[in-house]
Amino acid sequence: MLEQVKQRVPDYKAFVENYVHHGYTIGGTIIFPKHPGSINQAKGTNARISDRWDLTLECIRRHYAGEECPLSKAMDTDRKFFDLFLDFKGYVDYFFLQDCVTEDYSAVWYWIGDGDFTQNALPQSVDEYMLWLERQSDFLNRRNARIKDYVLANGL
Repeated sequence: MLEQVKQRVPDYKAFVENYVHHGYTIGGTIIFPKHPGSINQAKGTNARISDRWDLTLECIRRHYAGEECPLSKAMDTDRKFFDLFLDFKGYVDYFFLQDCVTEDYSAVWYWIGDGDFTQNALPQSVDEYMLWLERQSDFLNRRNARIKDYVLANGL
């Protein structure tokens, strides 16, 4: 699929550099506990998540709802961390993730697929890959703006 993406993008090298630089902003960063078996490690190594943020956030939502998910073991290990935020809304609000969830915090917006963890988590076509990148980039832009607005409004 990489060759097909290269054919679709006029300047692939610039495209990748822009994507990497865009991802290494405050909006592309989040804090997780760091230890063997932590959620940070598990989200990257679990094939049903494949390090996708939307699917990771769905696992976090399910954790707070008391539901099973592919990251349940890691979430249980990191329970003290997640308890700091009291509930899913507290977690989302603390980390400025409102653009990833519905207005009532009851569901996560998926960048591709339906979040049921039965499909391959990775994009399956060039179109799906490009859509995933577009939605991820849109989220980063919105989260960066939300954080900036908060900082400016609070004189930080």
